[in-house]
Amino acid sequence: MNNHIEKLLIVGPAWVGDMVLAQSLFKVLKQRHPDSTLDVLAPRWTLPLLERMPEVDEAIALDVGHGELRLGERLRLGRELRARGYDRAIVLPNSLKSAIVPYAARIRVRTGFVGELRYGLLNDIRPLDKQKLPRTVERFVALGIEPGAALPEIPPPRIRADMEKARMALARLGRGLPAAPVLGLCPGAEYGPAKRWPAEYFADVAQAKLAEGWEVWLFGSDNDSPVTGAIQSMTGKRCLDLGGRTTLEEAIDLLSLTAAVATNDSGLMHVAAALDRQVIALYGSSDPRHTPPLSDKASVLYLGLSCSPCFKRECPLKHLKCLRDLPPERVLAALKE
Repeated sequence: MNNHIEKLLIVGPAWVGDMVLAQSLFKVLKQRHPDSTLDVLAPRWTLPLLERMPEVDEAIALDVGHGELRLGERLRLGRELRARGYDRAIVLPNSLKSAIVPYAARIRVRTGFVGELRYGLLNDIRPLDKQKLPRTVERFVALGIEPGAALPEIPPPRIRADMEKARMALARLGRGLPAAPVLGLCPGAEYGPAKRWPAEYFADVAQAKLAEGWEVWLFGSDNDSPVTGAIQSMTGKRCLDLGGRTTLEEAIDLLSLTAAVATNDSGLMHVAAALDRQVIALYGSSDPRHTPPLSDKASVLYLGLSCSPCFKRECPLKHLKCLRDLPPERVLAALKE
């Protein structure tokens, strides 16, 4: 990449975890072009995350649902952005639709992987060698450097939390700041059941830490509230059940108050790692070599069975051994390490 880039537009991913990983690219770009402006175009629900990344100058909301084309909306936004005079766009998703806004904005250099036949929409198209770049974070960073150049040392994501907002979120829930260490449990995973460690195992871990005098907080979206509610029932309602009761912004700030987090492979796993918490990450149908938590305080528990990783939403063999054969004792031992 030339050294005279003044204005960069990054088209960000739609998943929370991938957006956390994208911060490594933002850091590399700011290291190489310290005087540049770096704006990120992303779905509105990821904006609280981008606001916690000091490298991002402006987060621009793309008000389009997950998987929606909404061509008119994308073309209109692209035309609006023309006046900003971006020198370069980097498109992180591999979809055709994600390349429309930079094209409509007439950004001079538009970089991305080949993806869904994007010739014309992109004019700096890179082939993706998945063997050479096994991790998502490496693929993102590779788009920020010259084609074929060696990858630099990849800085891990680090997001800022807001203690005052954490205090306000707890006050809204009728709680004060914790007096004991807090274990965060993240039992959800948007992708599907094959990424979810059994709820009763999470409950066993919660019971053990409650018996040691810890507080246990259950994190999750609206979709995760059935499983956080089940864990809350199994523990005699002794946890703080946050399932469906917080915004993403509040979840980030409250996760920053935990001493440790046990979690499925999910967006909140990457958030906890980027907050520099101790993380115990449980992998079933997905591959920790592809999207590991980027932190030296993270431990990955993964059995690597012959049927793993299958990348399926539900276990095709109906036994979920990849997660069921990881007992709660493994997580409790990792928490003590």
